[in-house]
This record gives sequence, structure tokens and C-alpha cells, in this order.
Amino acid sequence: MTTICDDPDAFADDQLAGWLALYADRVRGVTGGVVALPTTGKDPQVAVVIGGGSGHYPAFSGLVGPGLATGAVVGNVFTSPSAAQVYSVARAADQGRGVVLSFGNYAGDTMNFGLAAERLRAAGIDTRVVVVTDDVASADEVERRRGIAGDFAVFKAMGAAAAAGASLDEVERVGRRANDRTRTIGVAFSGCTLPGADAPLFTVPDGHLGLGLGIHGEPGIRDVPLLPAGPLAALLVDRLLAERPDGTADDGRVAAVLNGLGDTKYEELFLLWGRIAPLLERAGLTVVEPEVGELVTSLDMGGCSLTLQWLDDDLERLWRADAATPAYRKSAASVAAFVPAAAGAETAAAATVVPDASRASRQAAATARAVLAATDALLREQEHDLGRIDAVAGDGDHGRGMVKGIGAACRAVDAVDDDAGVGFLLGRAGEAWAAEAGGTSGVLWGAALEAFGTALGDGAAVVRPTDVVAAVRAFADAIVQLGRAQRGDKTLLDALLPFADALDDGVRSGLALPGAWSAAAEVARTEAAATAALTPQVGRARPLAAKSVGTPDAGAVSMGMVLTRVGEVLAVHCPTTTTTTTTAVTTGVHA
Repeated sequence: MTTICDDPDAFADDQLAGWLALYADRVRGVTGGVVALPTTGKDPQVAVVIGGGSGHYPAFSGLVGPGLATGAVVGNVFTSPSAAQVYSVARAADQGRGVVLSFGNYAGDTMNFGLAAERLRAAGIDTRVVVVTDDVASADEVERRRGIAGDFAVFKAMGAAAAAGASLDEVERVGRRANDRTRTIGVAFSGCTLPGADAPLFTVPDGHLGLGLGIHGEPGIRDVPLLPAGPLAALLVDRLLAERPDGTADDGRVAAVLNGLGDTKYEELFLLWGRIAPLLERAGLTVVEPEVGELVTSLDMGGCSLTLQWLDDDLERLWRADAATPAYRKSAASVAAFVPAAAGAETAAAATVVPDASRASRQAAATARAVLAATDALLREQEHDLGRIDAVAGDGDHGRGMVKGIGAACRAVDAVDDDAGVGFLLGRAGEAWAAEAGGTSGVLWGAALEAFGTALGDGAAVVRPTDVVAAVRAFADAIVQLGRAQRGDKTLLDALLPFADALDDGVRSGLALPGAWSAAAEVARTEAAATAALTPQVGRARPLAAKSVGTPDAGAVSMGMVLTRVGEVLAVHCPTTTTTTTTAVTTGVHA
């Protein structure tokens, strides 16, 4: 929601005043909006005047500048500017070569820009109107469709044509052709909240997304189940390909805009683009200088849209053309500077040599694989609960980090030959965990797994329970040395160290490894729960120590979970004899 505000009724004017103060060297305010400052030495050009309600920044004022719009009319939040405002801005933007008014296809905008166009013509200013109708979800008939993020692609074409000295007829023709070849589909994850309001304009049911959103706070045309990035990318691409404009069968080039609506983070957009780009390539399309970011927003709406503009030679030239506005800049020289040189021959990486391993070590490695797979399933089930616990006094990423770590470890061991021993296998698992999980827990778990593998090695004739106990000690020692923590500091060591002691006691008392492990894991779970009463002494939770009291440490909880799951695997995969090789190995994987 909009937090920084004095008077909600004055929000649009107040934000524009601040924006004008920021960019006073590039634009000037006029009644109803803004116009670009004159450029020294430049011939007069057709004025491209865009606009609509506020709340869509960078559209519309942020797109005023060389190579794009000449002026922007700024209405109230999500409200069409008045005809008087449009007239005022267009008069100020006119350079004697005529004006093109362009906006999204909404009733209020159509009426007010239309009335202003009549007044401008009556005043002797040749005025044309280009309405953007790119939203494929809003209607079957193209002329009834709304204008959403495709606004940007149409504005860009006209602005570049005007900057190149095109006539009024030509700028209008370019705008209409650009609109005819532009299609957009959007999805909403959450509604937006108007300044001064205490609730969003609409809500999206949990576990769903709104397909076919508008940019004035309108919900989607229908709600569909929330999709992961891959299926979401396919939904967006397939819908636009199904709406491919007539007359573009031979045009395999597209300008693409993946647009954020205000609350969807750039990292999410980058991830989604990584799924979209291959789909477009597979469809036989060449993407020309794609744009990913916020270009036409809707206050704080969560959501995104994909726009494709099918290019011909003229539209591609205009799409690539330079532009310099407060919110958008493109330079042919800078784009060219990033074109990679021809790739040289790549040096093949030397294959990793897998050391010889004893039969016992290979058997242990097989059990280790089973343990890692079971742990992967466990952590994916518990990811959100672990994140919730961690968020009380931390950054809430523990569950995600553990899932990334175990996933990397599983992929690493999947790539290791079946003849590898347990030491080599766990070494690769630890390296991958540390490399991909990141964060404190990633480093600790990675180093600990490597230490466990090193302790077991690859050449033992028999892997005994006492060898596993020693490997668990090595696992714990690696964490103590790296983390510089001790029992009582409210870390995973509060579960791990009691586990190691209990496992040692159980094995010394003659219990088979599966039984000793399971009993020790129960101790770990009990001690993990007891961390709720502790005050953190190290790590990110330390500054919020008081807040942490009453909630167990996420690292200790996940440690207890993992050790318990290892015990369950051992009970299935390992014989009950205390000298079983496989038993020892499996334990090592998870300790």
C-alpha cells in the first residue's frame, strides 16, 4: 500500500511536483502534465503526447524525452486526465509540425483525448489520435481491447519516428502499424491499494493468479491456479502466439517486454524471462533487444505482463533507436558494446578422476545415495515451516537454503559413477552443497559432509559403527571450527553435539547402528526443541535475541529432522549387525 502520503486527494499532484524537481534539467511542468525541454540545435519535430492516469510510473511522465514522448498528460490516480489538461500539454509540446495523441483504450481517455483533439484542430494544430489496444484478454474484437504494457512499444515506435524527422502522416502510420502488431497478456498475483485506502481494490484467492489483468486496478478476467515459472511462461507465450497478428507470417523478429506491475521483484522477472526466452526461440522467433523491468505499473500490484511486437524492418529500426528519458535510456552505441565477440574454442574441462574404492566403501556409497534422496524429500516437505521458524529472529531463508543445498548435493552424486566410494561421493556432495546453497548453513553443511566423507575414506575393508561415530565427530568438529560456536549458543550444534554423544554411547553399549542412530536422533529432536528457551549468542539472530526466545533455532530443528530421517533409512537399508558396512556408510551421509 502507499505509505508515504500527506493528503490522499493530492497524491498525484504531490508526487509529480517532487518528480519535476528531480528532473528539472530535462522536463518542465505545464498545466496538466509535463513536456520535454527544447533540445539545442535540433529541428522541430512532430509532438508525440502520451498520457493517462497516475500510478503507472514510468508511464507516462517517465517516458518523456529525446527519442520517445514529447509530452505526457498526468491525470489523477487511475483517472483519465481532463480534455483541458490534454489540450494544455499538447499546446505546450507542439513544435509547429502537428501532434499525435496516444493512450490506452479506456472510455475516459478516449473521450477526453478525443475532445482535446477537436479543440487542437480548431486552434489550427493538426492532431492525430493513436489508441493502443494490445490486451488480448480484455476482448475478442481488437478495437475493443484495453491498452496495457503494449503502450510502451507503440509509444517507442512513434517517438523514434518523430525524432528521426518523420512527417505527421508517417508518425501516425507508424503508431497504427505498431499497435496492429503488438499483443500483451498479463497476470496478477495481488491487488493494488489506492493512496489513503486500507484495502486493495481486489484480491486474488490464495493459490491462484488473475489472468488478464488491467492496469487501473482491475482484477483478471478469471482466476486460475497459481503456476510455477515454467508453466506460467508457457501460458503467456502460448496465448500471445495464438493471437499472432495477421500479415506477420513471414516476420520472425519480435520486440519483447516482460513488465512488472509494481510489486513483483526484478529477480522474479529475470527468472521468468529465463523460461520465456527459450519458448520464443523454439517457436521460431528472434527476440530483438528485449526489455525486462517496470515500464507500465499499477501502483503496488503484484503481477507481470508479456508484450510481443512483431517487427518489420521499419519497426525494428525504431525499436533499436536511441532514447533518453528519466526512466528509460537506450543507445545504439552502448548496445553494440555488449555484443559478444566470436567465441573461441573452449578448453574442455579435465574429467574428475574417481579413486579406486573398496567393496565396503561402494556399498556405503549406495546407502549414502538413498539417505541423500530421502533427506531431499524431507526438506522440501518442511521448507516453509523451517522458513517460518527462521523468520522470527532471522531472515527466513533457512528452509530455502537447506532445499538448495540438498538439491545440489543430490545432483552432484547423481553425476558420480557407481564405482565411487563413500568418501569421494560425500566429498562431491559437500562441495556442491556449499557452492549452491550459500549462506552460513550452506558453508557449514558442505564442509561437514566433506569432513564426514574424508573420515570414512574409500579404502576400508569394513565400515564399522565406531567408524561412523568417528565420522560424525569429524562432521561436528568441522561445524564447530567454521562456525566458532558451542553448545548453548542456540545453533544447530545444540542438536548435533548431544546426538554425537548419544550415538557414541549407544554404539559402545552394543546397539546396532540403526538402533543407536534412531535413539540418538530422538535426543537431537528433544534438544532442538529445548533451544526455544535459549538466547542466541552468534549469527543473525543475536541482535534480535529477546524476540528469539520462545522459538527454537531453525538450524537445530532441521538438524533433528534430518538425523531422524537418516535413522529411518538405516532401518530399511542396513542389517542389524554392528559390523555392517552399509549401515555405517548411510549414517555418514547425513551426519
